[in-house]
Amino acid sequence: MKLLCSPASPYSNKVRMAAHFLGLELNAIRVDTNTGPAILVDNNPLGKIPTLLTDDEVSIYDSVAIMHYFDRLTKGGLYPSKKGKRTDAEILEALCDGICDCLLAIVYERRFRDEEKVHQPWIDRQWKKATSGLAHLSANPPKTGKKLNGGHFALAATLDYLELRFKDQWEADHAPLIDWLRQFDKKFPAHSELKSEG
Repeated sequence: MKLLCSPASPYSNKVRMAAHFLGLELNAIRVDTNTGPAILVDNNPLGKIPTLLTDDEVSIYDSVAIMHYFDRLTKGGLYPSKKGKRTDAEILEALCDGICDCLLAIVYERRFRDEEKVHQPWIDRQWKKATSGLAHLSANPPKTGKKLNGGHFALAATLDYLELRFKDQWEADHAPLIDWLRQFDKKFPAHSELKSEG
């Protein structure tokens, strides 16, 4: 399988970690969404990453759809089988993806607008949402339990993105999440290796 992705994308990295955890072989192909390469646009009309190209030549896009495809492919390898626990994992993943949506909105506002046109109230609003999500997670750090799931990979990818783009802007208020990431690394030693491959 091929994964059209970017090393900085938290959604791409969530998918890459999950595939590694499940023992699925992925050929990661880096693409620049700003240039609209044919391999991406031909396989995802939105031109967004990550996009998975399966061995059957089916294209699957949106990280959540890819994660659920992986779960079906491995007969339940990525999400708990018990309904309540599965719902918890899916909510955790949705919260983490939502935080990343806010963080990316901030990055794009700063990157793609002329400095005098950057709308600080928009940035402040997105940051407030992101930190509200982080505060909830700090107060309720998810248990890693016996087996990692899609929500755990989403949280790890979110914290990696914060480290990449917002270093020294969040850590002091969210020590429980830094502790959680240490525990995650013990459960998933490949994390640091995948980060360095980025």
